[in-house]
Amino acid sequence: MRYALRRLLLPLAATLVLAGCAGQNMMQGSSGPSAQELLEQAQGQSGQQAAASRLEAADILARQGDTAQALQIAGQIDSGQLDSGQRVRWAMVLSDSALAEEDGQSVIRATDILDSTTELSTDDRQTLRYRRGMALSMIGEPEAAARLLIDLQRNNAPYELNDDIWTPLSSLSPPALNALAATGNDPITQGWVDLARLYRTSGGDISNLFDRLDQWRSRYPDHPANRRLPKDLSALRQLEGNEIDRIAVFLPSSGPLANIASAIRQGLETRASDARNQGERTPGLTFIDSSQQNIDALYAQATMSGAQAVIGPLDKDKVSELETRSDVPLPTLALNYGEHPRNQATNLFQYGLSAEDEARQVAQRAYLDGHHRAGIMVPDNEWGSRILAAFRQTWESDGGSVASVVSYDPSGSVATAVRNLLNSDPSSMDMLFLLALPSYARQVPPTLDFYYASNLPIYATSHLYEGTPQPRADHDLNGVQFLDIPWMIPDAAVGGTDALPFASTYQQLVGEGDPGLLKLNAMGVDAYELARRLPLIQALPNTQIFGATGTLQARDDGRIQRTLPWALFQSGSPQPLLTTSPSTSTDSLSKPEDGAANATPQSTRNSSNSDLNGFAMDADDDNAN
Repeated sequence: MRYALRRLLLPLAATLVLAGCAGQNMMQGSSGPSAQELLEQAQGQSGQQAAASRLEAADILARQGDTAQALQIAGQIDSGQLDSGQRVRWAMVLSDSALAEEDGQSVIRATDILDSTTELSTDDRQTLRYRRGMALSMIGEPEAAARLLIDLQRNNAPYELNDDIWTPLSSLSPPALNALAATGNDPITQGWVDLARLYRTSGGDISNLFDRLDQWRSRYPDHPANRRLPKDLSALRQLEGNEIDRIAVFLPSSGPLANIASAIRQGLETRASDARNQGERTPGLTFIDSSQQNIDALYAQATMSGAQAVIGPLDKDKVSELETRSDVPLPTLALNYGEHPRNQATNLFQYGLSAEDEARQVAQRAYLDGHHRAGIMVPDNEWGSRILAAFRQTWESDGGSVASVVSYDPSGSVATAVRNLLNSDPSSMDMLFLLALPSYARQVPPTLDFYYASNLPIYATSHLYEGTPQPRADHDLNGVQFLDIPWMIPDAAVGGTDALPFASTYQQLVGEGDPGLLKLNAMGVDAYELARRLPLIQALPNTQIFGATGTLQARDDGRIQRTLPWALFQSGSPQPLLTTSPSTSTDSLSKPEDGAANATPQSTRNSSNSDLNGFAMDADDDNAN
């Protein structure tokens, strides 16, 4: 995707375009040195002179449309070698080229000039702030992006910003929308927040969405989005009348998956009933036993029942069979992931509680926290191998390296496993990825402490938490960071049960007392919400749902990706992971290279000053635990 980088509406725009064309003609007429000649000159120059020659070359290349090479050259320039005017020009060239090449971090680096004492013209400042807002959205800081772009619109910046604002705004979680509303009391901010809220709560009922949109228009008659809706919202007009009225559900009533299917069904039915009781237009559910029929017979029965969409099947083999087809008879949300590398079937979506998704997010989080050398502990079974592969692929593709891997025996000695982890070269790792069940996981931190590795940050999947606070049992996990579904960690995820996604449905289901059952109930809740929105997801692939099992979004192959909230064990209970976030400021962002130096205090498990470079091991202590 390419961005429209110069959308100034000022009369000055025509002059700037003409000037750019004139400059390009002059370069093509070889009235001055070419970019290549300037780069060759810079090799024989030093300091400010070399930096200035490279800047001139980058500017020429950018004007010629070679933004990739312009980015490479401008990105290597030390802006400290430039004078004030050259530094502004460098920021403009680098940010423009980086945005064209979708390199958000380089845009952020260029626009850090906004925080310096360098004098900027009004036009340059607005342009750089706009590009920074676009980059913030690109690098996964939607709240900061929306805040900055709304501020530009409030200040009458000469840009058409509605679509640019809507992209990050529509991806904000309810707590993030609340935070945005709390810090912006002006009508433009409040209007945007209210528009995002009504979109988020429409539940796939497009007719209801536009009825509520008319009410929004009456409250905000002068809002920029009232004059022209974001194109994504306008596109939904085409879906009116095509909402899903009936969903067929393929679940087994017997066999090894029957108990899991029963819990998922409970979530489906409870959510459908709750939404209906709240006045929402909800699809009816037709349950079809999938335990004795082949997939084609199931679809035939679904079609005869009048279904417009399908939830299921749950069996992995059936999902694998479907994903090799070119299409499916009805839009389908399978409740598992197939075994093939990619889903090929049109209108087939796949959703489940994937541990691989968690491992990938651990890798991303740890790397963004400034860690680069991983130690890994996973069980020595097929499950552990799959999760290891998912973590490793993401970790290494981001630029991390693996210092040590231990595939441990879940019934064996934790001390032996930890000693093997550290024995290779303890100083070579700066974080630990832990995949373990609670009884095993609780022994890992004290064993690391015994071997003088108490400062090794631990990142874990949801599997180390049983789902209910147990301060005494989980005390040894203090300082461990892990991720889980919102319904398992309501205080850490959203600040309490009242703020949970589908909170009233949660209250009806949580009384069962079995956290494992509640997770499957939550999967059923989200399956219902995804299925009723399938036309919306098909029309707008970037649609996100803030669900009971995480933030849900379809990948380009139809597989639903879950993004989970993080928690930190403190006093034996999951607590919010409090970090200094770039989203707290619209005009400043920590540079990624600062991450290691500014590691979050929560990542250290205790206040000991020992570190891995001072590692010592008692070779005779095989029973440390």
